[in-house]
Amino acid sequence: MTRRSPLVVAALSGALLLGVAACGGGSTSTSPSGGSTGGAAAPAAADAFNAGIGKVFNPSEKKGGTIKFAISDDFDSVDPADTYYGFAWNFLRVYGRSLVTYKSAPGQEGNQVVPDLAEALGQSSDDNKTWTYKLRAGVKFEDGTAVTSKDVKYAVLRSLDKKTFPNGPTYFNDWLDLPKDFVSVYKSPDVKTDSAIETPDDQTIVFHLKKAYAGFDNFAALPSTIPVPQAKDTGVKYREHVVATGPYMFKSAEAGKGYSLVRNPAWDAATDPNRKALPDGYEIEAKANADDLDNRLISGDIQVDLAGTGVQPATLSRVLGDPTLKSRSDNPTAARTWYWSVIGDTKPLDNADCRKAIQFAADKVALQTAYNGPFAGGDIATSLMPPSIAGHQDFNLYPAGADNHGDVNKAKEALTACGQPNGFAINAAYRADRPKEKAAGEALQQSLARVGIKLTLKGYPSGDYFALYAGKPSFNKDNNIGLASNGWGADWNDGFGFLSQIVDSRVIREAGNYNMSVKDPAVDALIDKAMTTADATARNGVWAEIDKKVMEDAYVLPAVWAKALTVRGKGLTNVFVNDAYGMYDYLALGVQ
Repeated sequence: MTRRSPLVVAALSGALLLGVAACGGGSTSTSPSGGSTGGAAAPAAADAFNAGIGKVFNPSEKKGGTIKFAISDDFDSVDPADTYYGFAWNFLRVYGRSLVTYKSAPGQEGNQVVPDLAEALGQSSDDNKTWTYKLRAGVKFEDGTAVTSKDVKYAVLRSLDKKTFPNGPTYFNDWLDLPKDFVSVYKSPDVKTDSAIETPDDQTIVFHLKKAYAGFDNFAALPSTIPVPQAKDTGVKYREHVVATGPYMFKSAEAGKGYSLVRNPAWDAATDPNRKALPDGYEIEAKANADDLDNRLISGDIQVDLAGTGVQPATLSRVLGDPTLKSRSDNPTAARTWYWSVIGDTKPLDNADCRKAIQFAADKVALQTAYNGPFAGGDIATSLMPPSIAGHQDFNLYPAGADNHGDVNKAKEALTACGQPNGFAINAAYRADRPKEKAAGEALQQSLARVGIKLTLKGYPSGDYFALYAGKPSFNKDNNIGLASNGWGADWNDGFGFLSQIVDSRVIREAGNYNMSVKDPAVDALIDKAMTTADATARNGVWAEIDKKVMEDAYVLPAVWAKALTVRGKGLTNVFVNDAYGMYDYLALGVQ
């Protein structure tokens, strides 16, 4: 998930949190709602560094109040069919219910898939090619109408339309056994789709796959299984009022401005074991200045940075240098890599040696510093797949010199080999509202200039970055984009959940791409091999082989395996990092 960036995204994505010990203070409860009884708030817990990692900080069951969020740009979309940022997947659980979800719990428990809209996890048959779910009785939309299996089927089918909804993963597109004449719910509404999804009754939904997948519950946890009533679907305008099934519904939704959510009177807690629904509502401000957002978070004007990727460089030293502020912060490690896509469609990067010149010339220390340094930003990455993903192997095909500031001689040799001994000029895309990405772009600009590669930086808004700009191949071609900032958190914690959406060339479409650069039939063949390898150890070895092949082709310039210094907002209760999202669990939060 960009995701997961986000996570970012995203998560955006289950992201596996490494076990970081909390330092004194705070509650040791492992229940998001534990600690107090009878609806009364417990006394506020003492702040402590990393008190929100592996356990719940300031547990409470007290209801009421409004939680204030802000973000430096915007959601890609609040429509569950059209989102892939990790923070969006994290937040949408307050207004939408997928068939299953990741448990709202701290530590590795947060990676556990649990039933949500469905009564139980999926039942497989036909050697894992058929998956059946039974819906809970009594679940309603915000207007009081009953949710049925047909609403889930319609939601999944509409999400397949990547021209209408360019964001979001392609898992269902790639795996469902769809009829050849099905185009979309809008262009071929009369085509029978029971070969892919059946709804034999209002409580049962059956998915049929073209090929077996034993981990299908991870698909069922995707936002695209959040039900949508066909009569209320307005296509791209549905984001203006998503019909809620969770405990909150939209009072207003204005892209580029902000969002307001209030309690959903049709939600019944008896049908929902995953949500405590503590606050009375949420206010989300979009397009906030990133550095100002940090200041407001520290002062208490807002309580959560929605993006969840940590404070900006301008704030880092202030937080770490002030014991009081540091005690309000957490420093989780996530299954996320910050990297730059090296786009081979842009000349002269169609030549592998030109791409390798970038790899050798990059100042890895400067990149690490741009992403907040080794303590708060993460370790220097030498490959795409981070160490927390099963199957990761340590290797470094492009050593950056003894001091990690780049190998200028090797870079010049590569330039000569690709017929560009004096260098070349390309543009680099980054998300303009993210100071860390701008700083990383400037670091690349300076280090590549040492070997004659002229980099011109181009900033674009996060909300449309993948749909309209760097994730759109025609845009990159027309604008000479050779490098594009990127970040990826695992959709779930294995090689498939991390790599498939960012290295498989077959997922590339007209827009909304997260794989912006890897187009190698050999990589595609290895992915197919991994998916048919039954032994887990052998399968993990294939994913490691894929990681190495991507780096051999130099289609990706890894920067850091991510960490994030995040600040707990004043007055928040039930604060903890959820491993599945690599950030604070938005579903559990309350406010005093």
